[in-house]
Amino acid sequence: MNQPIGPANPGDILYFMRVTLFVTLLCMGYSLSRPMPAGNEERELFLIDTSRTGSEDREWAGLPSWQRKASEKAVEKYAANQERKWRRWNEAMFERSS
Repeated sequence: MNQPIGPANPGDILYFMRVTLFVTLLCMGYSLSRPMPAGNEERELFLIDTSRTGSEDREWAGLPSWQRKASEKAVEKYAANQERKWRRWNEAMFERSS
């Protein structure tokens, strides 16, 4: 048991290859986990500026008034249907047996 431990160990011929592979995989994992910087024109697609007032008007600017009203009505109906669905689900899941 008086064998040297580390790269000088003659029994471990592939030590250098294992260390190189480990360092390579470590560097590759680090480089893949870093987010890529976006260009100026792409940045607007990723980040929505909620601090600006009138951002809703800008989104609705190209729509006719009838389409805007229909969209708002559809959103309200969808929200009401979702509320009913979750209320029914909640009642069914947590129904008390008497």
